[in-house]
Amino acid sequence: MRRCALFLLVADTWSKEDCLTLLERIRSLLPDGDTMKYKTTESHFDWEKVGFGGFTGDMCKQKWQKVSTEVRKYRTMTELIVDATEHVKNPYKGKKLKTHPDFPKKALTPYFRFFMEKRAKYAKIHPEMSNLDLTKILSKKYKELPEKKKLKYIQEFQREKEAFEKNMARFKEDHPDLIEERKKSDLPEKPKTPQQLWYNHEKKAFMKVHPEVSQKDLKEALRRQWSQLPDKKRLKWISKALELQKQYESLLIKGIKDIEHVKSVLTKAERQLKDKFDGRPTKPPPNGYSLYCAELMVTMKDVPSTERMVLCSKKWKLMTQKEKDMFQKQCEQSLPEEERERVLGEEKMGGTKLNIADGKKKTRLPETPKTPEEMWQQNVIGDYLAKYRVRNDRKKAQNAMDAAWKAMEKKEKIPWIKKAAEDQKRYERELLEMRTVLSGQGQRKPKFDGEPKKPPVSGYQMFSQELLTNGELNHFSLKERMVEIGKRWHKLSQSQKDKYKKQVEEQQLEYKAELDAWVKSLSPQERAVYKEFSSTVSNCSFLQL
Repeated sequence: MRRCALFLLVADTWSKEDCLTLLERIRSLLPDGDTMKYKTTESHFDWEKVGFGGFTGDMCKQKWQKVSTEVRKYRTMTELIVDATEHVKNPYKGKKLKTHPDFPKKALTPYFRFFMEKRAKYAKIHPEMSNLDLTKILSKKYKELPEKKKLKYIQEFQREKEAFEKNMARFKEDHPDLIEERKKSDLPEKPKTPQQLWYNHEKKAFMKVHPEVSQKDLKEALRRQWSQLPDKKRLKWISKALELQKQYESLLIKGIKDIEHVKSVLTKAERQLKDKFDGRPTKPPPNGYSLYCAELMVTMKDVPSTERMVLCSKKWKLMTQKEKDMFQKQCEQSLPEEERERVLGEEKMGGTKLNIADGKKKTRLPETPKTPEEMWQQNVIGDYLAKYRVRNDRKKAQNAMDAAWKAMEKKEKIPWIKKAAEDQKRYERELLEMRTVLSGQGQRKPKFDGEPKKPPVSGYQMFSQELLTNGELNHFSLKERMVEIGKRWHKLSQSQKDKYKKQVEEQQLEYKAELDAWVKSLSPQERAVYKEFSSTVSNCSFLQL
């Protein structure tokens, strides 16, 4: 007990000079080529040699561990000593100034003074109330105070604020090493949006009329005013924001050579408003879905903006493929010639959802051949859309085309039947070319897009994959890895091997169910192609055996 008490007494008597002596003695005993982590050096250190005066080696070690917690880690002990010395000399450097004992207290605001004065009284009157409810009551009471009573709290706040500023100036003079001046950035100030510019302009005028308004109420009131602002007044601030953005970009280009694209200060709605007043033509929608959404949005003014796209997506999914094709056709006709060629080119490049990936290259299946009716509808869809455009009734246009096709005589259908037959030949020819290319690259079955991943076929294969993926055998060469896996597999007990076999059987059952569901989701032509590739590869594998 005496030893323990003596140790605590001595441990509390470490002066600043003693700490610096301790660090100097540690520094003198460190090796010249110190490259190990500080924890490693600390564990191998002879602390009895560090002891000095009335401080033993254990005391020095414990004091060092206490000091080292205040500085950065993950370095050598030689580097750590430098930071530890700086910390002992000035323990508050780099920390929050509020923790310093000489840092002056900030003045309480008028409302907070009133709150601290009345809280105890109202807490006794309403003991069942929570702190939040008491705060609401006192906030309301303070707002209802007459100006004369409020003036008392305001004057006290101003007196304390002046005293705080004087004490703060004295603190900066007494501790200049603690005050770190913020480095001013060489980059120019980022441009503000039209709403931010308008807010800064209107804020002063609003504060004059409503001097006691809170920041939250101020922002909410001005936000409502901005949303109701006429387009002409809003355009004024849009133009100012664009001018400031141009100035910002020019200053950036002068100061920085490699400049990235600067984000626009305008929102999508503000950009559309500016383009409208500048007389720029409206950009047509890029696809049928965008056209459908644009038309539907006109009738959804009462629906919240966050829910509009969700409703559009749901309604689009409920439409038939023919209705979707009608929107796509109308979209293509509304596009300029160059843009239309690009869209059509992308469609020709694209095929069905069944993609074949071979190594790094991905090959798409040819576009599915069209029926005679689809060929005819693709040719006349523009006329029918123009006929029913006034009523905006696409279903009637589709029904009219279906009825017209059924009413056509066989002689009229013959040209479209011939075109469909040519399209079928084109599909078969492209499919044959694709098969030839794939067969020339090897007889391995290609990976189809969306096809479920095949699981291991044996317990040993699953065990091998487990060891290869967890990185445990990365230090071996490829050949040595397989040898090591074989050794470990033979060391397993029969019950452990059976466990892997059981997992394989379960995964095989899941795979078969997923594969059947995926094959059923394919179109008849895609299913035939998949089965043909699967049977061809299996036959080739059998012949090679």
